[in-house]
Amino acid sequence: MNRSHIVAIGLSMALAMSPATASDWQDKLEQALDSSLRTEAEKARDGNRLPAETLEFMRFSDDLRVLEMFPGNGWYTKLLAPVLAEKGQLYLALSTGRVAGLAESVPELADVEILDVNPAMPSTDRRGIFNLEEFSFWLEDLDLVLTFRNAHNLTPAGRASLNTAVFEALRPGGFYGVVDHTRRHMEPDGPVNGRRVDPVRIIHEILESGFELVDWSDLHYRPADGLDLEVGQAAVSGRTDRFTLLFRKPAH
Repeated sequence: MNRSHIVAIGLSMALAMSPATASDWQDKLEQALDSSLRTEAEKARDGNRLPAETLEFMRFSDDLRVLEMFPGNGWYTKLLAPVLAEKGQLYLALSTGRVAGLAESVPELADVEILDVNPAMPSTDRRGIFNLEEFSFWLEDLDLVLTFRNAHNLTPAGRASLNTAVFEALRPGGFYGVVDHTRRHMEPDGPVNGRRVDPVRIIHEILESGFELVDWSDLHYRPADGLDLEVGQAAVSGRTDRFTLLFRKPAH
């Protein structure tokens, strides 16, 4: 057997193995998507939130140590936890009160670890916008940190505290995935854009914390959203335009 044959066989094996590896966690995710743990209202949002495509973009797999920040009612938690249960680990942190009881009582979430991290988040004069004091997750070997539609709730200084804590918690080469509602570039604060944020500003802030920008995706581009309505308005609620960004902590 000559060298070209060996290279061809090796390449064929690599190509054959890679899809199978991805398929393993995607099969688990499909099961989680269909789980009775999820409400019909949660399932109805799958077509818009595109969790499989979003997690694939975020370099997700089922053997990672993953932190989900600000998990809310657990929409993503109910998907991440079952997929990571066997080979990975899911951590939750920041404003975990709504999901904590669920995690304690539902077998599918039994392996989730809720971090005892409760930095002060004083409110500002803008409704729904908070400061966030400097803090630590007390971890340093995470593979992936995720936040879905939360950055807009923090002041720039609060986001700086958050990004610094994420940077500290990730291993070198670890990823940081961010999704949020889009605001027009350089648009000043107004009465309807409080829950929107300029993606260029977010990129700048996260780069300032030491990260590298890896990629962006148009998965959640929604041309019908004119970026001029509050995100809870019926015309755009659940259908807002959202930016999707992936950053990495430098490997060295």
